Amino acid sequence: MHTWVQTLLDQASNTILDKQEQLNLALASLLAKGHLLIEDLPGVGKTTLARSLAKLLGLDFQRIQCTSDLLPGDILGASVFERESEQFRFHPGPIFSQLLLVDEINRATPKTQSGLLEAMAEGQVTIDRESHPLPAPFFVIATQNTLEQAGTYPLPDSELDRFLTCFSLGHPSREAEKLLLQGREREDLIRELAPVSNASQINRMQDNVSQVHASNSIIEYVQDILQETRSNTNFSSGLSPRAGLALLKTSRSWAYLQERDYVIPEDVQATMPYIVRHRLTLKDTLSPAEHFDKIKAILEQVPIP
Repeated sequence: MHTWVQTLLDQASNTILDKQEQLNLALASLLAKGHLLIEDLPGVGKTTLARSLAKLLGLDFQRIQCTSDLLPGDILGASVFERESEQFRFHPGPIFSQLLLVDEINRATPKTQSGLLEAMAEGQVTIDRESHPLPAPFFVIATQNTLEQAGTYPLPDSELDRFLTCFSLGHPSREAEKLLLQGREREDLIRELAPVSNASQINRMQDNVSQVHASNSIIEYVQDILQETRSNTNFSSGLSPRAGLALLKTSRSWAYLQERDYVIPEDVQATMPYIVRHRLTLKDTLSPAEHFDKIKAILEQVPIP
């Protein structure tokens, strides 16, 4: 594992207890130029993870708290007429940051959620027919409450597909929870974190990830996984080619974090469940844990190259 990654994980362990796998997945999403969706109950550390990463990575950070009365302009910004110059001037919204936390995204209305689509897909915002580029890197971490909670709107498939990876934090182990209860406030610990990287280094690493080699056998392995989801009777529809691209990108990023310049089947297996959990819909209504088990079982049906 890269030295800077280990340093980051060591520092992050002071604020985010017992969640090393999720931290690795978050880094893999960032280096693959993707975005991250965290689904879980309130109070398990979703916001703490995002704020800790922003501090450790040395990135500009903004947070949006989604509510039912939030408007697209509150996220994107707006053109305001200035009397002195007698011209409209664009005032950027909080989306113009390098790491954006969209907290409880499914409490915003569908119209407001749609305001994120262009930014996440193309790295720009269009206001009054004028395009405004977003900073690089641009990384969205969105948190989502379970749909059983009051005041939530389900994310449409087109928006879910903009998120490269999706995972749940879950409750900490008993030992980690005891340390949490005995320790200091998370806010104080986050303020004390020291950056181990910066935006320029992140951009270089993203370029390096794109050069990680995926052999023809790995590409065919990804295709076999896609085909298995399309023929599997447990799911209402299979994975799209875009999902295959997402799996390949994240596998390259995972290999890079392990200090390899080539992808092996284990990289695909490690990332696949978190790439497809928000893209595959089961025909039968099952619990989130049973849903995840069905997804992981796909790997058992596909021969390893």
